[in-house]
Amino acid sequence: MSKSERRTARLMSVVALSVAALAPSMAAGEPAGPSEAIKELRRIFFSDPKINVLTFHNIDEIFHTIPVEAAKRPWRLTYDEKKPDFTYAYDGEDYAAEDVLERTYTNALLIIKDDKIVYERYRNLTDEDTHFLSMSMAKSITSVLVGIAVEQGLISSVDDQIVKYVPELKGSAYDGVTVRQALLMKTGVNRADNYDPSPDSAMSRLREKTMVLNEARATEEALLVERIHEPGTQFSYSTLNTTVLGWVLEKAAGEPLPTYMERVLWKPMGAESYGFWMADGPEGVGRATNGMGYNAVLRDYARFGLMMLHEGKANKRQIVSRDWVEESTIPEGPEPASEDSDQGYQYQWWTLTDSNAYMAVGLQGQFIYIDPDTDTVVVKLSYFPLGAREPYRESEAFFRAASAWRP
Repeated sequence: MSKSERRTARLMSVVALSVAALAPSMAAGEPAGPSEAIKELRRIFFSDPKINVLTFHNIDEIFHTIPVEAAKRPWRLTYDEKKPDFTYAYDGEDYAAEDVLERTYTNALLIIKDDKIVYERYRNLTDEDTHFLSMSMAKSITSVLVGIAVEQGLISSVDDQIVKYVPELKGSAYDGVTVRQALLMKTGVNRADNYDPSPDSAMSRLREKTMVLNEARATEEALLVERIHEPGTQFSYSTLNTTVLGWVLEKAAGEPLPTYMERVLWKPMGAESYGFWMADGPEGVGRATNGMGYNAVLRDYARFGLMMLHEGKANKRQIVSRDWVEESTIPEGPEPASEDSDQGYQYQWWTLTDSNAYMAVGLQGQFIYIDPDTDTVVVKLSYFPLGAREPYRESEAFFRAASAWRP
């Protein structure tokens, strides 16, 4: 065991002992709300890589959760494990493939080539039964659920206005916004994600009310924000838009998002393990944080990516239509997310301007990379320092090299 792994193990022991002591009070119903220790852990759970190397795969010890049951007959994956003997180039240097593990704060990594798992690695006290936080990869899951709802006729068209399904938003900044515009992050509302960790930032205040104290639901913010652009004219990445899409899904389906997902996606896809959503409150009150809070085992994220690679088909079933997969991942433009970016954005998926590959991307290094041209899926689950950009760029360089690799 390396020095860093010994340090991680000691830290894990401290966190585990603290959480174990606090868990009974949480399970008892929390009449007075979460303990001060749990509230503080919720505040810092993603702000320090020395902490989130552990918290990102122990979310159910810290937050309320809502389960999603596994399939009775999982989609069987095949193995043909190979040594990753390729290199990747980054910032003028060449690196061995496995250098990416330590260099980019990796907890788990899996590579699929031609429908076979050729590489699977777990680090930092994780294994095949560990449930990892998706962060904003959950947005791509939400997109697939919207596609299924459209195919089922629950949502008539992505050009429908959101208020058709959520009349509570009449008179709000979302009045006049379509489902498509929310998928494209072009709602015009004044709520771009800003991961400023200072306690006075808008993001910190929202997180304090919803995820730390559980005093409000995340959907309530949609009633309060203002509009600053005409809908459909400006790209502005906001988790609130995906939260609203989750609200649309629940209204259209007539059931909570986790049970809808379990019924139309997770079980039919053939998930081998249960998943769970972070919730913004206790059972009976809290709602799934569908913009950033899903948790699943590494192989089930891989199954989700493989389903997309197979144009919506998984476990011998068409889960979401081929048309939806194309519509949601082939960019209309593309429109770069920023002036210095080589990435565009479609229906809650990140697209690459010089490739047919696309990605589900979550804060601090959560990725499902899919390249239809090389039949490649890469899942990387990480614990980047908050705000770090270099590990993102290096990870993308690794994905491109892994995609070109022919084992």
